[in-house]
Amino acid sequence: MSSYHTPVLLEESIALLDIKPDGCYADLTFGGGGHSRRILQSLGEGGSLYGFDQDRDTKANAPDDERFHYVESNFRFLRSALRLRGVTQVDGILADLGVSSHHFDSLPRGFSFRGDAPLDMRMNQRGGETAADVVNNRTEEELARIFAQYGELETTWKIASCIARARATEPITTTAALVRAVAPCTPKRDESKFLTKLFQALRIEVNGEMEALKMALEQSLKILKPGGRLVVISYHSLEDRIVKNFMRSGNTEGRIEKDFFGRSTTPFEVVTRKAVAPSDEELAANSRSRSARLRAATKL
Repeated sequence: MSSYHTPVLLEESIALLDIKPDGCYADLTFGGGGHSRRILQSLGEGGSLYGFDQDRDTKANAPDDERFHYVESNFRFLRSALRLRGVTQVDGILADLGVSSHHFDSLPRGFSFRGDAPLDMRMNQRGGETAADVVNNRTEEELARIFAQYGELETTWKIASCIARARATEPITTTAALVRAVAPCTPKRDESKFLTKLFQALRIEVNGEMEALKMALEQSLKILKPGGRLVVISYHSLEDRIVKNFMRSGNTEGRIEKDFFGRSTTPFEVVTRKAVAPSDEELAANSRSRSARLRAATKL
């Protein structure tokens, strides 16, 4: 499914997953199915794989393999979705948190600032707030918080003010209209970087990405077997910080718990002491992999 999305850090992530031929695994971000197909290659007849995705479009990518089970769900419902299918524990969990090339390249979905499209950004298009709803209905204070927290942008009050002035004239309903609205506060030298962070912040807010990630990580503790692997590929510092904290401490805040004797306790053994980055060869073949960081841990 390279036309849909090129899987990032494919061989590295599969190696860290340490697949057992008869094991049960969960791919939390099925997408184009690149990672799932590679997992299936390593599974034997007795193995099984559950591929999660909230975007109904991805079902068309599901492999015709009786060992594969497509789960149309946000991975925030990981544990309950698996229990509905009779699965209480798994041997490994893989999550590639990046937005697929399909979403960026499909203009009508509104994920990209290049071109003109409805300001949507929903992964699950069956309901919920769109980016247009957020931009037009949130207060300036709320918008400034979103851009600071999820985009790590500076002078976010200026950005929010630009949006407020523009929407007072007419609602901002397209990606091009949003780009025009923030033009007065867009730095000319780093326009692309600025807009990338702005759109990233709105996408994270629309899809509740940080909350979903935290929920999935917390549930992984309950469903991973002892010795099971948790493998996560993140794409920006917010995600990577949460993943790193969780693998080191067992909670997303990075709070180290201690036992009665003052010894640090953690439910994981970190496998990747330093995040794995794409090789020069992968960067040359797929420039969108440049910000990817891979971490893995084993449940004790």
